[in-house]
Amino acid sequence: GGFLIRIILVRHGETRWNQENKFQGRMDIELNEVGLAQAEAISMALRNVKIDAIYSSPLKRSYVTAEMIAASHAHAIVEVVSFNEIDHGFWEGLTLEEVKREYGDLYAAWLTSPHQVRMPQGETLDEVRSRAVASLNEIVSKHKDSETILIVAHDAINKILLLNALGLDNSHFWQIKQGNASIDIMEYKDGKFTI
Repeated sequence: GGFLIRIILVRHGETRWNQENKFQGRMDIELNEVGLAQAEAISMALRNVKIDAIYSSPLKRSYVTAEMIAASHAHAIVEVVSFNEIDHGFWEGLTLEEVKREYGDLYAAWLTSPHQVRMPQGETLDEVRSRAVASLNEIVSKHKDSETILIVAHDAINKILLLNALGLDNSHFWQIKQGNASIDIMEYKDGKFTI
């Protein structure tokens, strides 16, 4: 009984920058060969799953992953700007080593108290959460009982949506992993999420 919506949450496949350990954020980096193969694998895994709508970040790495999944489902992809990756500001395009070298203290804080960090000229996790969760709630409210929706987004976005589902604050950011091409399934029922 009760109203239930299923949400399949996917992180985009690998890009060259993922491989090189570079901060991507809003940079529109394409899937590499591995990433395309991963997207194909997700597409195969989900080809017989009933999907009623597909939502994606507009960034190519997510959108192309969504397109490959959409190929076996007759749905247009709805772009959701607020599922864009966290804005890493000045860290974008830098490797992990460069960030550690140039922003050592801030990077250390990012690892220990991510909820208190704003990357230079970038966003905070709270800002990401307010936009991503607002969109998720809006999407869920549009769907009918027993529908399944697919969301293709990014590392930080997916982590935040999962933390929100669990009722955990952003200090728990590092306790959730989202590898490239990961799939999480959430159910929404009676105003609560289950993972």
